[in-house]
Order: sequence, then C-alpha cells, then structure tokens
Amino acid sequence: MCGIAGILSFEGSVQREHLKKMTDAIAHRGPDGEGFWTNDRANIGFGHRRLSIIDLTETGSQPMHYADGRYTIIFNGEIYNYLELKEFLLQKNYTFHSTSDTEVLLALYDLKKEKALDDLDGMFAFALWDEKEKNLFCARDRFGEKPFYYYQDKNVFAFASEMKALFQLDIPRAINMKHVYDYLLYGTCENMHDTHTTFFESIHQLEAAHYIILDLNGNIARKRYWDINFEHTVSVGEEKAEEQFRELFTTSVKRRLRSDVPVGSSLSGGLDSSSIVMMIDKIKHGGQLQKTFSARFPGFAKDESPYMNLVTQSSNVEPHFVLPSAESVFNNLKKIAYHHEWPVGSMSVTSQYEVMKLAKDNNIKVLLDGQGADEVLAGYTMYWPYYLMQLFRQGRKKYRDVKFGLEELHGYKMPLPSALHFYLQSYSQKLYNRLQDIKRRMQKADAPFFNGIEPELVNRYKKEKNPIYKPSHLKEMLYHATTRHGLNELLRYADRNSMAHSVEVRLPFLSHKLVEFAFSLPEEFLIHNGWTKYVLRKSMSDILPSEIAWRKDKVGYEPPQQDWLNTPGFKEYFAESVSYLKKEKIISYEIPALTWNYIALYTLLTISWDKN
Repeated sequence: MCGIAGILSFEGSVQREHLKKMTDAIAHRGPDGEGFWTNDRANIGFGHRRLSIIDLTETGSQPMHYADGRYTIIFNGEIYNYLELKEFLLQKNYTFHSTSDTEVLLALYDLKKEKALDDLDGMFAFALWDEKEKNLFCARDRFGEKPFYYYQDKNVFAFASEMKALFQLDIPRAINMKHVYDYLLYGTCENMHDTHTTFFESIHQLEAAHYIILDLNGNIARKRYWDINFEHTVSVGEEKAEEQFRELFTTSVKRRLRSDVPVGSSLSGGLDSSSIVMMIDKIKHGGQLQKTFSARFPGFAKDESPYMNLVTQSSNVEPHFVLPSAESVFNNLKKIAYHHEWPVGSMSVTSQYEVMKLAKDNNIKVLLDGQGADEVLAGYTMYWPYYLMQLFRQGRKKYRDVKFGLEELHGYKMPLPSALHFYLQSYSQKLYNRLQDIKRRMQKADAPFFNGIEPELVNRYKKEKNPIYKPSHLKEMLYHATTRHGLNELLRYADRNSMAHSVEVRLPFLSHKLVEFAFSLPEEFLIHNGWTKYVLRKSMSDILPSEIAWRKDKVGYEPPQQDWLNTPGFKEYFAESVSYLKKEKIISYEIPALTWNYIALYTLLTISWDKN
C-alpha cells in the first residue's frame, strides 16, 4: 500500500524535484520509504511513497524494475492472490528476487500484458512503463478501491494517488461547479453519467475497472476490462447457494489476511463487519489475537455498542474504542477536507477518520472492513421500492408476498406520493425519469425545488441529467450502486480516512468472484421474506450471534449528527459557511436541512492545499 506519482513529458524532460514535491504531498500514504526514477531520456519519471505491508525488506522497494529494465512500475494496493499467481509463473520459468506482490504483477504483465488484469484478485492503481514499446500502461482495480488521478495537456501527462500531489505542478485548481450544484441539490458529488470527472475542472480520474495506454505523442487509449452481467441468473438451491457463498467469502477473508504486519478489523456492530470479525476468529481458531476498532456514541439512540459487545464476547478479540464528539469532529474538519479533496456526505465519515487514527495509535497498519456488502446484497432500504416495482410487473402474488414480508418485519410503507407514480415507475421507469427531468427544467431557477442554490448556477446546470440513475429492476439498481454511483463514494471515504493515518483497508466483500456469484443469484437470495442480505445471513448463521445474524434494523455507522450540529461551535461555523457561500454566489438563501453540506463545502473551498 503506497502513494504513487508520475510524469510523462511530451516535450522537455522530467525533473526529480517535481517528483519529490508530488510525493512529499502524499507522504502520509507511505511513511516507510520513498523512491524515484527517470529513464535515460528523462521523458518519463516515477515517484513512490512506501507503506510496507508485504516484503518489508529493500527488495520490495519501488519503483521496481523487471526484465533487465524493460519494465518499471509504481504500484499502490495489494494483489491478494499473488502466492497462487507466483506458483503459476514459476511453472512458466519466471524467477523472482523478492517476496513482494509487486514483482509478481510485473512478471504476469510480461507474460500477458493487459490480460494480466483478468487474473488479479486485489485492489490496485499502478503505472507501468515499457521501455521497449515506449508506452505507459495505467490501470485501476475493478471497484475503484484505490485512486488514480491525472492531468493532461499538450506538454505533459501527470498522475498521482491524490489530487494534492498534482497541485504541486501548478495545475489549475478551478472548482467543478457542476459537482457543487449536484452536492447541494442531490447530496452527491459523483455523476454516473460522467464518471471520470472530479471536484476540480482540470483533473480527471481513471474509472474503476479501466486501463489506459499512452504513447510519447500523448495519444491515449482507454478500455474497460471488467464488468458485471446483472442480467445473468443461475438456477441454484438455497443450501448450495449458502455453501458456495460461504466458501467464496472464506477464501476472500483468508487472502485479505495475508500480510507481513499485524492485521486488525473495523467493527461497527452491523451484520457485515461482524461477519468479517467472526470469520477471522474462526479462521485463526482462537489462536492469534485479533484487534478490533470501533466508534461508540454513549447515550445516542443508535449507538451500536450492545452489538459490538456481542461480537467481542463471542470471539477471541482485543476490542478498542474511540468516542467521537462534536469537539473532535470540529477540530478535524480541515484535516478531513484536506485528505478527501471532495465534500463528504455526512459526519459518519468523520467518525471513520477517528477509528483509523485509533488503529494507527495501536500499531495496526491493516484493517479489514465491510464496505460493499450493502450494494452487492441489497442491504439498504432504498432498494426495496425497485424490487417491488419489478415484482409488480412480473407477478402480483410474489409482489404481495414480498411487500407483506417487508411490512411485517420492518413496518415498511412504500415511499411514493400516489398510485399513479407507482404504476408509472413500475411500467416505464425511463418515461418517469424523463418526466422528472422535464419537471425540473420547467421550474424557475429560484423555486424551492433547487434548495436555495444561486439562480445563475441553477440556470447553468438544471438541464443536465440527474446524476443518480433510477431503474425499476433490483439487479440493475444494485449494478449501478456497485459500479457507478454509491459504493465509489464509500470507497473514497475509506481510502482517504485510512491513508491519512497510514493504514490500509481491505474489503472481503469486494472479491470479484464473490460479487459475480452474488449477482448471479435469484433475487430471493438477496431479499427473502423481508430479510435483506439473506444469503449472507444464512451462510453465517452458525458463526454469528443470532441477535446479529437476524438483526432487523440498519444503522450504518450513524453518529448523533444533529446534536453535534446544534452545539455553539458548529452553529457559529454554520453562519460563517452560509455567509461565504452567499458571497461567492453559490447559494442565495440557506436550507437548515443542508447544514452539514454547507459546512463541508465551505471547509473544502477555503483550506490551503500547500500544507497538511
């Protein structure tokens, strides 16, 4: 796990001092070492900051060279199946001088070129220079766990793990106002219709599951190398599905425990993180002690401490807790904005930031966490209407059965304003979305619909598509949440919060084999008689405490945000934020429900990028 930066110059040469400035800006991602390289012509240069996880010796340092210097790589991430790949490559007569996964990646690329990506079980963002072909190959993992940002003009292509590294090259820092508009109107900065954009106009991101190849003339070829077929469904019995899911999940956890440093776990008390902690405990057979890290909110109705206690009392773990407060969040605001480089969605992100610091303070460099399960296995309540609309079209009996299950178990009521809306969305979601677009475009720029956004800004963007796609089919909704909109924000939060404290986060639910299998299952294995993530609950029912395996509520690491925002310090900061946003003609009046959005946006727009 590391921080990477590089420059490909189409005119002139790459200066080491520029690479040094870039890597210094992301030193938090790799405090254990640094390395630099330029080729003989100095038209390509790499910089690297190292967080030593696998092969702690100098043989694992980067930039790393291979095949008599033909290939040079800088790599951020982990290849979890590197031992299996290494055994395969040894049979192909490849030799190795280190025990690192980076060298395995180099050898596999030499053998298969871009097809090597198909074999990788991991999270990664890397750049590889081929001195023979004179091209730069850059790739990002299937789900976008690791970041890759770049800037290109007629003279240079520059890239890095974080945008602040690119700022060291005096790249323009103009804000992408479309993202500001979307954040205040829709609550998101991610646009599934334009996934390569960022919060800054001149900087782009390499999309998840994509690679690019550049030549010395600046020509760039981009290709998606992996996708999910959400329309493919297999016929499988419940017992077989549970068995296969558990086998894939176990393998994923085992591989993500591979490390030359201690590995801990993030524990929220929910189904997903508890499953990981209990699976690790089973794999270790009570031998090696597992450290867990959690946030507690004493006195808050949604504090999950009782569920955390159930897990820690049922396993051989050493629990560690942090108690975030309004004061700690306020003190961390600017640090969090600096590390994230985008506005964050809620204060739950700030609590995760403190959990990562807790892990670092206890000398843990690697944490396993539960992101991805909700998107892949339909864990959020917002997915229920889409499933009900699908069933309404397919057959009324199953529709009534599922609706009854959700009502009985959760007291769920369809959040739709009228029967007409339900019928229209069920039978023609595209038409419904189109009508919603027309309705938005017909609104006056100063209408309440636009949440007080400055009318000039509204007129600029109100004809743009809604950044959030809404299908009327459960699997399609999960596909977009997993690959286009939803999970990508959570992965960015996890990466930035963890790497701010030089901690690596690994996510067992994002094994692509596990994800592909989950998407191939019939929907009733995801939502069954009102139970979400049914196949996970069933497969883990003999390992988890039953109170967690069959827990009905969904909290999602929620802190007492409203209570914190009502403290004097935040009230004063809110007024300051509103005043600034009005002065900058971003909003014309404030909406109390957007208090956190104003604070997060103001903090990001006013921090200095030249210091941490």
